Amino acid sequence: MKNTAKAVQEPFLLENGFSLGEDPALYNTAGQYYKLDPQKGSGYYWLYTHENLFGFAVHDFVFYEDFFLNCALPEHLILTYFESVSGERLDPYKRLTAGYMEGCLLNHEGYRAFIHKNIPIRSIGIEIMPEYYERYLKEKYQEEYTNPQSAFLSIDGTIDFPDMVLLLHQVKNYRGEGMAAKLFYEGKAAEAISLIVEYTKLMRTKNAHSISEEDMKHLETVTAYINDHFAFDLRLEQLSKIACMGTTKLKSTFKEVHKCTITEYIQHRRMGQAEHLLSNTELSIGQISQIVGYDSPSRFSVLFRKSTGLLPYEYRKLSLRK
Repeated sequence: MKNTAKAVQEPFLLENGFSLGEDPALYNTAGQYYKLDPQKGSGYYWLYTHENLFGFAVHDFVFYEDFFLNCALPEHLILTYFESVSGERLDPYKRLTAGYMEGCLLNHEGYRAFIHKNIPIRSIGIEIMPEYYERYLKEKYQEEYTNPQSAFLSIDGTIDFPDMVLLLHQVKNYRGEGMAAKLFYEGKAAEAISLIVEYTKLMRTKNAHSISEEDMKHLETVTAYINDHFAFDLRLEQLSKIACMGTTKLKSTFKEVHKCTITEYIQHRRMGQAEHLLSNTELSIGQISQIVGYDSPSRFSVLFRKSTGLLPYEYRKLSLRK
């Protein structure tokens, strides 16, 4: 059997509560719907595949209980943009947030994540099969060929890639049929890989300097300090002293390693703690705002919505739903 995106995804979906569903006219009829078991949650997983080359997926579902995802799949590249999510990826640990772009190589070594109950998973992704990136592209472009694996991996954690977000939304909103649909998806797959490769080149140019072993140790120290003190007012000058670096060097080195600014990293830590407090305590939103480091509940609400796709009261209402 050809190693298509459908052949890779469908067995896993069927094993985890999804079943082949009828077209509810939410997305393009050229794709296949999978409906989540009402006992486990609600919503759909939409998948379009093109032979054994690539696929596009739209996720729009919610689990009624916390879901531990542990899957080992045949090798393929995947890039996913999250519009709404609450959870953590494991190995390596990374909080999943709205606006977050995840790029990874899935294979037999497995992918593990923890998805929080009752919070909508809304995301759009592209899946590229080895036949596409190891044979098709190589044969077509020969001397110009570059394996896009490293480019996909370098995208992981990116929160500032508007061109790719636009492309994925175009895929989500497309409603063409027949040959027009096939041509559209073929074009978008090629465009996506082009954007990823060019974006990676640009980032490498910006971050051309190598990080020394000593600087990495100092960066680990300042990261650990932030993890322990994220709710406090952390000044860049203070963090620079801890890192034994100038402020400019610290900012560029931190972003190169963590794929986000220091401010964004602190916000990720604060929002992760806020999610826990909203789901597991009766503290008011104002109290939670203060605890995680924001004097203004309205400012906290704006940032929380940016992080999860939901306002704090919406998140609490959903997370406590029976």
